[in-house]
Amino acid sequence: MFESLFGSKTRVKLLSLFYNNPNRPYYVREITRKVDEQINSVRRELSNLLAIGIIRSEGNNNKLYYEVDQDYQFYAPLRAIFTNVTLDEPDLHDAQQDNDLIKKLRATGKVQLAFETGSFVRDPSVNIDLFLMGDLNRSRVSKLVTEMEQELGREINYTVMTPEEFGYRQRLNDRFLSNVLGAKKIMLVDETNTKVKPAPAALEGDVAEVAVPVEIKSR
Repeated sequence: MFESLFGSKTRVKLLSLFYNNPNRPYYVREITRKVDEQINSVRRELSNLLAIGIIRSEGNNNKLYYEVDQDYQFYAPLRAIFTNVTLDEPDLHDAQQDNDLIKKLRATGKVQLAFETGSFVRDPSVNIDLFLMGDLNRSRVSKLVTEMEQELGREINYTVMTPEEFGYRQRLNDRFLSNVLGAKKIMLVDETNTKVKPAPAALEGDVAEVAVPVEIKSR
């Protein structure tokens, strides 16, 4: 029925993917894996949805990312339709994937704060993709991130902080931490009720005064 109404099975799958995950950007090959359709068909339908204005695109790190345009005039009614669409493909909604990731994160130790940012939300202003705070086994974290990289087919930069370092940086209004907490994010774990505030505009061009080492994975 939906294929008849909206033109093609691929288009319905794309709309379901985007409207069930309105804050997640995707690149073409990632979309192709999730909807399990031919890449040429996916590219054609993405072009159609872009022309209509339902989705938008933006380049980041030599990749073109697509996400639903929440300013589109019919965003609300279309989302109401497609959040109720049940298709055979289990990957169309990422909520279960988030739950699986949270379970794996908790297996690395006592996680107090965890969120995805940077490339996960198409924000080039943030130089990390995954932020973790807690009493964690760092070798387990490294292994988990490697698994994520293999699954996604791209590099993931991440930061791990102990509760002590996190508190110290907060007290000193550390620019790095303020920027990360103020950036667009997908929250996974928050047992601290962290007050998320953007970094003050006056600090944008300044050099951070706090020189506490931070682990950022970059190969």
